[in-house]
Amino acid sequence: MQFPPATPLRLLLKPLTACLLTLTCLAPPALSAPYSTLFVFGDSLLDAGQFPDLNGPPGATLRFTNRTGPDYHDGSGELTGLTSSLLLGRLLGISPHDLAASTSPVNAALGQADGNNWAVGGYRTDQILDSITGQSNVTLEDTNIVLRNRPGYLPGNAGRADPDALYYLSGGANDFRLGLVLNHADARQAAGRLADSAQALQQAGARYLMVWLLPDIGQTPVYSASPVQPVISDLSAVFNERLVERLGQLDAEVIGLNIPLLISEALSDPARFGFAADIDLIGTCFNGDGCRQNPVYGLDGSRPDPDRLFFNDRVHPTTAAQRLLADYAYSILAAPQELTLLPEMAHTTLRAQQDTLRNQWLADLGAWQAVGHWRTLLDAGGQALDIDAQGSGAKADGQGANLTLGGSYRLAEHWRTGFVAGAYRQSLKAGEQDSHYRLGSYIASIFMQYQARQWWADISASVGQLDYDKAERRFALGISERQEKGDTDGHLWAWSARLGHDLSGGHRAWHLSPFISADQARVSVDGYRERGQSSSALSVDDQQRTSRRLGAGLLGKWQLAPATQVSGEFAHEREFETDARPVRLALNSLPSLDFALQGYAPQRNLNRASLGLSQQLTRDLNLRAGYTWRKNDALTQQGVNLDISLDF
Repeated sequence: MQFPPATPLRLLLKPLTACLLTLTCLAPPALSAPYSTLFVFGDSLLDAGQFPDLNGPPGATLRFTNRTGPDYHDGSGELTGLTSSLLLGRLLGISPHDLAASTSPVNAALGQADGNNWAVGGYRTDQILDSITGQSNVTLEDTNIVLRNRPGYLPGNAGRADPDALYYLSGGANDFRLGLVLNHADARQAAGRLADSAQALQQAGARYLMVWLLPDIGQTPVYSASPVQPVISDLSAVFNERLVERLGQLDAEVIGLNIPLLISEALSDPARFGFAADIDLIGTCFNGDGCRQNPVYGLDGSRPDPDRLFFNDRVHPTTAAQRLLADYAYSILAAPQELTLLPEMAHTTLRAQQDTLRNQWLADLGAWQAVGHWRTLLDAGGQALDIDAQGSGAKADGQGANLTLGGSYRLAEHWRTGFVAGAYRQSLKAGEQDSHYRLGSYIASIFMQYQARQWWADISASVGQLDYDKAERRFALGISERQEKGDTDGHLWAWSARLGHDLSGGHRAWHLSPFISADQARVSVDGYRERGQSSSALSVDDQQRTSRRLGAGLLGKWQLAPATQVSGEFAHEREFETDARPVRLALNSLPSLDFALQGYAPQRNLNRASLGLSQQLTRDLNLRAGYTWRKNDALTQQGVNLDISLDF
């Protein structure tokens, strides 16, 4: 949180290498961001490079962490590593230009556009607020030389905040460092100023705010094992208590990051996260600036390696720790993209049963059992599901299997009724770390059919019980992977209706029929808590996903031989519920800060096709095999089934 020493500004005008200058050489991953951009406000922990790096390559900017190696020394020609704000932006697919510093004198000297990262090394909480509502200043602390200033974010943007952007805030440590927090009242006032920053953004239109809780300043090399350590830790806790209280009053989606708990978890089990387990990670650091340099992994140690240490200097994390912080933030932002797929799993299971029914009805078109007779059905099938990634939805792949029993009874010449009931098992792997979700479903449907002359119609109603016996969210935390586990239940109901006209006009070897359809289904998934009180464990609220569709299609069948027929169907459906599905979440460790984030967005247009083969084994016994395919821009569902029917 200290500034570089003063230097003549003419050094900023040295010849510059474009790739070394900013992050433009670091292309983002091929992801579509769920947020329009990322705005960052804070201090050196989030600074993207406001100051010139006078000990780095020409034109480089400084970030308050270790150099990238392998030498790690000042003057080695190496850049300083990336902070969590930059790493998070890359994970979200934000443009590198947006991730750059807001008030960098280097950018100004080169005529380059400023970025959206307003964090400045050394900023106190009042200066963070000024960078939002007043003016942003980049000042050398030792000499008070102002390298550059410009209007803050809101004054420079006509007082309006982008409602679709993500705002990432941290601050408070410099209030402690400069002796501005000496008692509980001071700690509460400093927390209030950071909360004022979030409130100013919210009142200007910001909806999504991600705010750090202050790390335990007492558990840093500068204060660790000192007489004031217990006092500093206590004041850090008071700061966070007041910050959470204030943030909970904002009318916005405020995501609190429990940074103190995350750091405590990492330091209590360091080997899991790649840090050295046989040394004092709090009392030593990498470069020895204001703290005891680690004799093994420190800059001049026997085996220099900042990735094995948590602290680069007396207060700032190494790049390995910054990666851990970024992954933690991203795991929470990415969770809705996976969790909103839980209702979609149930919808695809329901459609698998509806496909089974429709395949049976198509094979029976014009060939019902005799009046007063039953036709039983035993069906076994399997499904495969492929969901492509989208701006607010995760990529996922799934598979399932089912066993369905049912039957129909012919009431009269033109009427038939019946039922089916099935047990379904579905597994889905989603996200970059293959989170695993498993669903057991029990769905029953009743139906009524009509056919007279060339007209036909059918209507069905379904209910189902859902058992998500495995909801295992997996995500990266630095070099490690974490799993958060839970389970929940749910239910569904649906109805479907079709009306068609058979063009064959009689008992012929072929049937061809256009039709129209209407479908409605609602899936409800109960809320649940992931197990434990870890920094990343979430409470998930109830979810509902309603589907309303209208469609039109063409179906037909052909009698190849007296005992053999083929059938097929194609339909196009239009979905009317296409808004991105929100889900409300809260960290188990911060239950008062709940927030709703957008997830999977259903697609508007859906194409559906099926192909079937039926073989009559005896007069009353038939064997059928079928294939179904559903496709929209993001989702592909395929299924195969084999069933046998018996008349009696």
